[in-house]
Amino acid sequence: MEQHDASEDYLENHYIHRSNWLRAAVLGANDGILSTACIAIGVAAASDLRYPILLATLAGLVAGALSMAAGEYVSVSSQTDIEEADIAREKEELKTMPEIELLRLADIYEKRGLKKETALTVAKELTEKDALAAHVRDELGINEMSKANPIEAALASGAAFTMGGVTPFCCCSVLPIENMEYTLYGFSIVFLIILGALSAKIGGTHIGKSVLRITFWGTMAMGLTALVGYLFGINI
Repeated sequence: MEQHDASEDYLENHYIHRSNWLRAAVLGANDGILSTACIAIGVAAASDLRYPILLATLAGLVAGALSMAAGEYVSVSSQTDIEEADIAREKEELKTMPEIELLRLADIYEKRGLKKETALTVAKELTEKDALAAHVRDELGINEMSKANPIEAALASGAAFTMGGVTPFCCCSVLPIENMEYTLYGFSIVFLIILGALSAKIGGTHIGKSVLRITFWGTMAMGLTALVGYLFGINI
């Protein structure tokens, strides 16, 4: 029977392991709530009719979700291309100047606190096991947690934006048209508070600080958008 290593369970539960998908989910949902709510509030501040508010909000929701997905795909793809280029360069350097690469690796470990002899020993042992993996991890700083699939990232961001954006859109469908900008602001702040609390809970950070941050910037964004609507003052 294989002996169970309790340290593996501990490492699997580190909050940092959730950082990639949590960042994308929170960013997408937050952007979805704010973008669609800001559009709805801006139009509601200048219109007394529900149809233009719904139409503008729906258009913003669809465009925002597609834009978020496309942007995330391009961003992650660009990062992946750069990483692959660096890895290819590292492969070539390991072939043409392995001694220099070994010393570079040892120097990295020495700067992290190992004695010179120990650092060189560690570098040699890791090089013998998998030289490329050691250099990719410790020289280039690329690891499994930092890697992301462009398609998965695009779908996750687009889905998170949609889930966040649906809430203000649904509110626009049922809230009274009179003073909708105020009630929509209130509901959107509630949604943002819930999102901030959930992200803080999952990420293991301070809930109050997260909620305050997301509420402050949400208020600023929606307030400025409503101001634009009032300044134009056009009844659509």
